[in-house]
Amino acid sequence: MAYIGREPQIGNFQVCDAISVVNNQAAYTMQVSSVNVIPETANHMLVSLNGVLQAPTSSYTVSGSTITFASNLVTGDVINFIHILGSVLDLGTPSDDTVATSSLKANSVTAAKLNADIISGTTALASEPADTDEFLVSDAGVLKRIDYSLIKGGGTHVLLNTTTVSSAVSQIDFTSVFDSTYKNYMLSFNDARSANDNEQIQLRVFSAIGSPDTGGSQYRYVLRGHRDDDTDIGANSAASSFMQITRQHSGNQTVESQNGRLFFFNPSGTVARKHIQSYTSGLDGSERSGFSMGVGIYTEAVAYTGIRLYYGSGNIVAGVFKLYGIN
Repeated sequence: MAYIGREPQIGNFQVCDAISVVNNQAAYTMQVSSVNVIPETANHMLVSLNGVLQAPTSSYTVSGSTITFASNLVTGDVINFIHILGSVLDLGTPSDDTVATSSLKANSVTAAKLNADIISGTTALASEPADTDEFLVSDAGVLKRIDYSLIKGGGTHVLLNTTTVSSAVSQIDFTSVFDSTYKNYMLSFNDARSANDNEQIQLRVFSAIGSPDTGGSQYRYVLRGHRDDDTDIGANSAASSFMQITRQHSGNQTVESQNGRLFFFNPSGTVARKHIQSYTSGLDGSERSGFSMGVGIYTEAVAYTGIRLYYGSGNIVAGVFKLYGIN
């Protein structure tokens, strides 16, 4: 049944701050820690005046936070204490680790009570979440948790290795990176530049025959492309000690570079003639742009586990090289 008027409250017992008597004054404000308090009724109080407990209603009345004695007090009167019993529903600050889950009313914690920085104020992940990290989702209004492994993107390319050239190196090796984990692999390179002018990127593989295999006839390749002066460019070899993967020459100036992608098909297989495709573009020493597409073959019937990239002569002085496994 609902209450008519103010619902009875329960709460902690409180002792009011000391009150100084003012000559010829009957009404006084009750405070606890300098904050006004409102007793439930005059009957919910113990009031001592001049060492004598006062009778509620007849000796004093209460209105809000004001207590009014039946007659004006005079100099020399002493309000010894005012003790409020169950003043208001103000339990104060609970002691640490005392509020149990069962103490909270169902649905009592609402969005309005959640701080706006509940997420931004927490520690941020510095890398991709682990597969077992959990997220909260609403499933038709029901809050549920889900592992990251079930929602992460199923990307086709998985980054395996990155090499950034910031000082001159004679070659770039990716060793022990090809295995049966992936059927195919891709290597991308950006802003590659040679110390010498008019150079091409060449490739050899690491296999049981050599690390890398430098034999004189284990590689075959063909390249075809076009240059911005409307010139067709191309190269090929039926038997070589390397595979050429770029055709447009690389300049050695800062603005001159080569970019491209290589695709390696089933390097872990033992069938002879494993294919490698290339798609590249570049800017030569005369600042002529061009592109080429090519295919190469490693002719040995053995798996290869890595690759070496290098220029025909001179060091590699710049470039970012990334190797991916393709799902």
